[in-house]
Amino acid sequence: MALYTPNAYGRRRNRTRNAIYIISGLLVVGVVIAFKYGSHPFGRSKVEEPVPKPDVPASTEPAPAPEPADEIPWPQVSQAEPEPEPEPQPKPEPTRIVVEPAVRANPEVTNIINEALALINESPSKIIEARSMLNDALPRSMSQEQRDFIKKQLSWLADKWLFSRSVFAEDHLCGTYRVESGDNLTAIGKRFKVPYEILMQINNIGRAEALQAGENIKVINGPFNAKVYRSAFKMDLYLQNTYVRSFDVGLGKPGRETPTGRWCVEPGGKMIKPSWTDPDTLKQYLPDDPDYPLGSRWIALKGLDEQTKGRTGIAFHGTKEPNLMVGGGSRGCIRLYNGDVILLYNVLAPTVSRVEVVE
Repeated sequence: MALYTPNAYGRRRNRTRNAIYIISGLLVVGVVIAFKYGSHPFGRSKVEEPVPKPDVPASTEPAPAPEPADEIPWPQVSQAEPEPEPEPQPKPEPTRIVVEPAVRANPEVTNIINEALALINESPSKIIEARSMLNDALPRSMSQEQRDFIKKQLSWLADKWLFSRSVFAEDHLCGTYRVESGDNLTAIGKRFKVPYEILMQINNIGRAEALQAGENIKVINGPFNAKVYRSAFKMDLYLQNTYVRSFDVGLGKPGRETPTGRWCVEPGGKMIKPSWTDPDTLKQYLPDDPDYPLGSRWIALKGLDEQTKGRTGIAFHGTKEPNLMVGGGSRGCIRLYNGDVILLYNVLAPTVSRVEVVE
């Protein structure tokens, strides 16, 4: 039988007691953890509490307040909700109805338009008859839509009978001329009251000196005339009394309005980019100056009635600022786009071409 000394027994009992204390302490800690964290004594799962990314620090700035409702972008509307009212938009220009002008105001004018369109569709040889019908209708009382439509058709027809080499039977405004020995385009133009430039244009003549005796050329029975409407900033061009086409124009600014009345093209007043001195600043402009203001042509006008006689400095001319052309900004002159003023230069003849300016 083994013998145990009292000291050995005391030490064994102390170790047992210490072990019980340790185990009891661990149990108490476990109970506390279980009570605090539920079924997960070692912390919450990652699903319940995601760990924030370490490279994105939490902002210390306060969260921005939501924007007012009227500044929020247009929302997507569900099918159950009514469509919002659209913003009011400017009305587009009315569509020009070509095939059914019967919607226009004047029934008699509508019938004339229908008959003219039928002639045009029937045969190209009928365009002179159609031109006469439409031009004769212009003085009638009609809606603006009808007038615009007729002018559009007449302008389109002018490209066929006037601004081409074609000569149509029964056309009293254009014809054929056989060049005789000693003829030149300037003299021929004066005979028919048109500038030689338009004869070169419609006959595709590159040099006036190239005209040869015995050849046939197309001629125009002039003169051309123009009518300017101040309130509309428009100008209509006529061959004698037949409408040809319309142009946008710029006119005199307040205090220096373009004078109303009757004018003619001044003899010697047609020039290509002449030097010009500003009457207000006395600055002289040369054709090659980058700020040369007169554009490609100058057509001086001479007054013919009490309103216009003695007035100087009034002319047609081009512009260096086409985006600012239309409106009232000149010193009284009539401005046109450069391409338009070249055409006008080619058709208006000194003395015989008349220009009327009306309100």
